[in-house]
Amino acid sequence: MALPDSVTTCLSQPVHYAICKLGFEKKDAYDINNILSGDGKVCWQAVTEHVCYLESDQSMDYINSIRSLGPVCESVNLYFKSLTKEQFVIQYASWFHWTNCTEVFLEVFDFLQDTQATEVALGLMKLTSCLERALGDVSASMRSLSQVYLLKGNDCPFLLRDLLASEQLADVFGQAVMNVLRVFIGSPHGLNLRNVLWHGFASPQEIPAKYCAMLLFLTAGLGQLLQTYLLQTRGVLVHRPYVIFMSLEELDAFPDLNNEILSIAEELVQLSSFVLKMMLPFWIAALRAFKQSRYADSVILLLPQLEVGLRWLFTTTNKCPNRLLTAESSALYTTFDEMLRKHLDNEEVNQLPLVLEEPAMDFLWDFLNHQEGPRIRDHLSHGEINLETFPREVANQIVGFAITILCRFSDGDMFSLKVLECMRSIHLWPELPTVPEEQGQKIKGLEGNAEADSLISMISEIVSQLQHYMPQNCCSSDDPINSVLTERLLVELCGTRVCTLYSPRPVLEVVVVLRQISAQCHQVSQQVIAGAGLRYSQWVNKTLRSRQRHNYRRMLNSIKFLSPVLRLILLLITLELVSVHSVCTKNPFDYQQYLKFLKSVLQYTENLVTYTSLEKNKWDETVELTKKTLIKIRKISDRKLMLMHLAT
Repeated sequence: MALPDSVTTCLSQPVHYAICKLGFEKKDAYDINNILSGDGKVCWQAVTEHVCYLESDQSMDYINSIRSLGPVCESVNLYFKSLTKEQFVIQYASWFHWTNCTEVFLEVFDFLQDTQATEVALGLMKLTSCLERALGDVSASMRSLSQVYLLKGNDCPFLLRDLLASEQLADVFGQAVMNVLRVFIGSPHGLNLRNVLWHGFASPQEIPAKYCAMLLFLTAGLGQLLQTYLLQTRGVLVHRPYVIFMSLEELDAFPDLNNEILSIAEELVQLSSFVLKMMLPFWIAALRAFKQSRYADSVILLLPQLEVGLRWLFTTTNKCPNRLLTAESSALYTTFDEMLRKHLDNEEVNQLPLVLEEPAMDFLWDFLNHQEGPRIRDHLSHGEINLETFPREVANQIVGFAITILCRFSDGDMFSLKVLECMRSIHLWPELPTVPEEQGQKIKGLEGNAEADSLISMISEIVSQLQHYMPQNCCSSDDPINSVLTERLLVELCGTRVCTLYSPRPVLEVVVVLRQISAQCHQVSQQVIAGAGLRYSQWVNKTLRSRQRHNYRRMLNSIKFLSPVLRLILLLITLELVSVHSVCTKNPFDYQQYLKFLKSVLQYTENLVTYTSLEKNKWDETVELTKKTLIKIRKISDRKLMLMHLAT
């Protein structure tokens, strides 16, 4: 399965309009001094007056509230951009102390200065979770001081929308202030930024930075109001303890991830059909964060992406594609909770487990939903975990699972598509335009060129050796190159399913290198075709200099050995992919030698990309380069050290 390229947003039309356009409709500039006092405090009355209400029943008018607050948010964003970090810390750091995670909010200021949209989204996710936790602490502290505590206990509302509607917070901050917050978070009728991001609906470019700036500004303002309230009531704010993960060794489902594996993962992200292309920056940022030991950031970025990928699988397998998008305010989003259930709302059996298979479903259930499990997403999104001490062990398991999912949906189908596309491209070479004097003729070879003939002979020898490991009906001993190195053979080989789900590291490493080789071969072919077309056109138009004409002839002549050698490499990597699980039988030394060989073939194809470019045109150099690589391939083949040899 592949995510359709036509999917460019997971936001339904009304939600996309509310988040991406509504707050930009009013173009009037707003003076920051209208909402900022001389000592840097938030003038709340000037903010709350932008919240609109319906005349009919005085309920909140979210549409007009977003429209009215848009210029205010823009003004705040520009104001923050005008401050240095030192100025911001001096002015606002003390107003974040009530959240019990001041450093997170100071970090969000840094994110706002960054040009990367992923940083703004990450900042919003961290900000909203920490803000929710802090508001819950306020609510719990106020409950403990009232008779309500004796009657109903000290529990806080679990949902943010219920928390923002609580009497305790309205008593502390005022209902008008709570209504401002509800425009941005907590209500499905408003921007609902927290849910849209944490559930993986928004791509990086769909979240305006000014909303992150506004929530940062409002959080400082809440701190100012709370300080006044506590002084007046002589109340004390008590922070609830963070969740601590116990028995981390019991969570050890995946091996420790090193930089080499993470580099492989970065390649898989580019290739996997599980990744929605507009979400690609989130995946890259998540893997980068893990490399930088920012484990909480890595998991915060990754969990929503796992959710959106699984949501696509869920909606596809259960034939409800409309549920890929954000639900409207009258319906619930399709989230992990529903995707992991045995039955759908209509009592039909959920088909997702059949696609993911039991081990993956067990992992998701244990890590995300099981009441005795770590429930990573719930605890993180509700601010119940200390982000600064988030354990590597937990992040390692989430990233490890993500890598297996990437592999599961970047297996043979995608590899086959690339290999066959490359082979078809190479088959176009004999039809390339020749020099005008030879117009209408096929490309002439390097008759009399002993070195080129030697290369052709070596290719034939290697192909003959490989024939023992191919379907016999695709081979002919009379003309090994033209009868074996064909699209028909590759089509048959590519029909073999190769599953890489939960595969060991060596398997994943080999698969990535094989894909890279295929991609480089395809680029060489495209450059040859484009270069021949350009040079022929220039020759006909008499804009080709003498040296360039000579180079053009050398390129056409080089095709005689470059075509079969590229086709040989495509066959070789396809045979190796089919036998890739045999790599696990190699001892560590032999494995490293084999990987070194594969990477030398990759280096050869990368050099070919450089040499065959219009800028370089080093056609003579490709002869020596090709000779060295063919010798390596023949040597490995003679010693039967390839995976196809082990598989038999």
